[in-house]
Amino acid sequence: MVSQRKPTKNLDPNWITVAGIPGENPGITVARAMLQPELLAAGTLREYGNAYGALDLDGLIASLKEQTRASSDGDRKRADAMLTTQAHTLDAIFNNLAQRASKAEHEDNFERFLKLALRVQSQCRATWETLSAIKNPPAVGYVRQANIAHGPQQVNNASAAPGGGSRAGAGKNSDQKNELLEQIDGERLDTGTTCTPGRTDPAMATVGEVNGAEDRGR
Repeated sequence: MVSQRKPTKNLDPNWITVAGIPGENPGITVARAMLQPELLAAGTLREYGNAYGALDLDGLIASLKEQTRASSDGDRKRADAMLTTQAHTLDAIFNNLAQRASKAEHEDNFERFLKLALRVQSQCRATWETLSAIKNPPAVGYVRQANIAHGPQQVNNASAAPGGGSRAGAGKNSDQKNELLEQIDGERLDTGTTCTPGRTDPAMATVGEVNGAEDRGR
């Protein structure tokens, strides 16, 4: 149950105290409180904490809010302690299942216990890896160059040419040669115009029309 009232000492462990905004609709206040992660977690802890007696919801919520504030401020002591204890708990579960598998009389029970034991062992390993990543975050790497192509390629980065020279400008010179050849080829392949014969070589005059039938008759 949820009550919206001034903060007072609450003796009922099943009630929580919600601080509302003046003039706010009580339904909105209660809805916002019910969506708080700390309240939801406190309800779950109450369900799994019956072995420890009736836990006070207000106390659980206050403790969880304290932990979330510490985590937001960069304090990872709680996470360190939680993961460490969970890893040891998983290790205990693994050993229990492994021992039960070794004592199983039927093959089906042996396989079932052994599979569960290995699954718990894998989770225990992942827990230790997570803790290690929190304590030693991976270094950030910087990529200097990325060469991406849709086929075979050869990349030469600042390779030295024979004689100590650099091949950095080879691509530019090659492009200039290709452009020059294109211009010359374009002039050579231009068949739409005729040139006037020069005086130095009058034999290179324009050829007149040729009548193929008369040539064959001769």
